[in-house]
Amino acid sequence: MPAYAVLGAQWGDEGKGKIIDVLARDADIVARFSGGNNAGHTVVNEDGEFSFHIIPCGVFWPQTMNIIGNGVVVDPDVLLDEIDSLANRGIDIKDRLVVSDRAHIIMPYHVALDILAENARGNGAIGTTGKGIGPTYADKAARTGIRAADLLDVESLLPRLEKILQHTNAVITNVYGGEPVSTQEVFDKCRQWSERLAPFIAPVERIVHNALKAKKNILLEGAQGALLDLDHGTYPFVTSSNPTVGGACIGLGMSPIHIAGITGVFKAYSTRVGGGPLPTELRDDTGETIRNLAQEFGVTTGRPRRVGWFDGVAARYSVEVNGYTSAILTRLDVLDRFDSVQLCTHYELDGNVIDEFPGGVAALERCKPIYEEIPGWDSPTASITEFEQLPQEARNYVERLQEVIGCRIDLISTGPHRDEAVEVRQIIEVASA
Repeated sequence: MPAYAVLGAQWGDEGKGKIIDVLARDADIVARFSGGNNAGHTVVNEDGEFSFHIIPCGVFWPQTMNIIGNGVVVDPDVLLDEIDSLANRGIDIKDRLVVSDRAHIIMPYHVALDILAENARGNGAIGTTGKGIGPTYADKAARTGIRAADLLDVESLLPRLEKILQHTNAVITNVYGGEPVSTQEVFDKCRQWSERLAPFIAPVERIVHNALKAKKNILLEGAQGALLDLDHGTYPFVTSSNPTVGGACIGLGMSPIHIAGITGVFKAYSTRVGGGPLPTELRDDTGETIRNLAQEFGVTTGRPRRVGWFDGVAARYSVEVNGYTSAILTRLDVLDRFDSVQLCTHYELDGNVIDEFPGGVAALERCKPIYEEIPGWDSPTASITEFEQLPQEARNYVERLQEVIGCRIDLISTGPHRDEAVEVRQIIEVASA
């Protein structure tokens, strides 16, 4: 069996954690391929409610191996906290978690640089989470990063750390006026990480290759969203990695020929955290109502998310970039209380009607949404599990979304729990007995 990618199709926070938990029942491996602990995935199932930032969301299915790929940047303290938290709740994953030996490590000085740089931007702040993600990817590109494999030979790290911190501390103190980071304290931290993480570190590419060769199902877990992609998102208000489908191959060392399905996860409306354009943003009581109904506050930061109506222009662009073979719609139940809902189908830019998503942030900020009004529904959609049970108006909305984005919707989430979903079509192929 092949690999199936599940990607955030908007600006992140689409509810991918719940979706991965649902689909992992049919997976042998769940593999995270990009980002770091700036992502937050919430899962609600029979075991309770869980919030993850780095561990893949397949951990609740005993048959599933969980992989953190080379494209992910790993904060060992966060990873160990999540491992311990699961163990304290009776979920032991010591034999079901592998960290790529090529994954880069978020060091304490990366976090310091991230916070200092964001503060220095003032009114031009990007909205970074301050978790050290950007500086870690920057060091990766500059070839001065520390990888998980280096923790397996920790004694050789000290001379490298001395050279790295000589430069990094010069930036911290001379550019930002911050306090220098102690080389010895960082090295001692690496020793502690090495003792606990060594059993989890291994070459992921071989595991993925062997699984595909054995015809096992691999679920590729995306983090953030396509519109935050470093290359294809609303640059510079983007993340530091590639949460689009190309990042799945690079971030796990696998060929694209093995990907049989690409699923984009969309909310029934739009949200984003931090700065950057959001053409359909609602800065009124309607936006506040949606935010409070849906509890739109970041899992990682706790910040209130910006809210807007569904952006069909951005969604079509996401479909084009990723080639989704199917889509998943989440948070439909949040719209249950509205007399009507608005769907953005085009933009007005400088007096012209356009249907493409501008690449320049200045142009995108000038775009005004052109809406199509769709009647709302009185009956609740929460917890419904059959498409025919949805109110006719809700079905009309789903069907119109499919037309606008140019992609079929195969699953509709109707609540936070694993079982609250309408499965229109099966997304992952399961071998017959």
